[in-house]
Amino acid sequence: MIRYVVLPLLLAGAVTALRAQHMDFEAYNPKSTLVVPENEVHRASFPFIDVHSHQFEMGTQDLSKLVADMDRLNLAIMVNLSGGSGERLQKAIDNVKTHYPNRFAVFANVDFEGVGSPGWAEKAAAQLEADVAYGAKGLKIYKSLGLRNLDTDGNRIAVDDKRLSPIWEKCASLGIPVLIHSADPKSFWDPMDSGNERWLELKTRPRRKRSDTDPAPWQQIIDEQHRMFKRHPNTRFINAHMGWYANNLGKLAELMDEIPNMYVGIGAIIAELGRQPRNAKAFFIRYQDRILFGKDAWQPDEFSTYFRVLETDDEYFPYYKKYHAFWAMYGLDLPKEVLQKVYYKNALSLIPGLDASLFP
Repeated sequence: MIRYVVLPLLLAGAVTALRAQHMDFEAYNPKSTLVVPENEVHRASFPFIDVHSHQFEMGTQDLSKLVADMDRLNLAIMVNLSGGSGERLQKAIDNVKTHYPNRFAVFANVDFEGVGSPGWAEKAAAQLEADVAYGAKGLKIYKSLGLRNLDTDGNRIAVDDKRLSPIWEKCASLGIPVLIHSADPKSFWDPMDSGNERWLELKTRPRRKRSDTDPAPWQQIIDEQHRMFKRHPNTRFINAHMGWYANNLGKLAELMDEIPNMYVGIGAIIAELGRQPRNAKAFFIRYQDRILFGKDAWQPDEFSTYFRVLETDDEYFPYYKKYHAFWAMYGLDLPKEVLQKVYYKNALSLIPGLDASLFP
């Protein structure tokens, strides 16, 4: 009787072994056998400001659970970049003022529908001024500008389109920052072949693939952004995702020197920093007054990787998205004074009206 039980188990084991030999590359996810000191960080060492978060229903949502999660992380102030404009933004600000007036900052957005029609820029600037008067703390520009937004003639609106200049000048006069996301990682434009390190991401998320005609070359969009920054030196721009140059900090350093009104946020690019700890640490120390903490997607359990990269000197620990980065992370072990600037001091200096009493 025993042999009839053992035989199916042996067959099942053989099938599993064969499947493992022929498994898809996407399924390959080995566990490291390296034994090194581990210092997981689930709570930031200082209260911090997340300048890159999205809460699309802030006007109606119960903020208490959100604040409870923030408290566990030591997240003192969340910047909601998805405030919208007009009535939608007012509802979000009203909800914040009623329940947690010092824990959130809401950024306004611009609707680029109608660019090219008479008086569009003046109306958009006036709406932005009204939104700021109601309580908006800044302006967020989505990557749709440069990728998808079209003018009244059906043409792609370039990031540096001069018809948008009144918007950037209005931000300067109001003293508010512009957090802007342009394009996506350059690998999304590169050939999808064995040399593309984002191959797995594009394989599993094919809608992210771009080309020089969909809608324009990567470098063209990036250059448009930089020209716009230079054309408006009195406006302070926070370049989201380190402007997609976190994998080329030498080039980013050149741009930081050329464009003194450009700041950078680290949202969604911690994997780039964590694979070059010495180079990244030197960059953070050099530009410590112009780097801001941001996470982007609100997933509380993912913040610990950011904290660990920034705060520890740990070696070879995993990133939380295999498809995004198949390499391991290393800690930058940033000095205390640099951490404080990245976590909260730089944001306090850029974003008006934040409650500084929440910080050391």
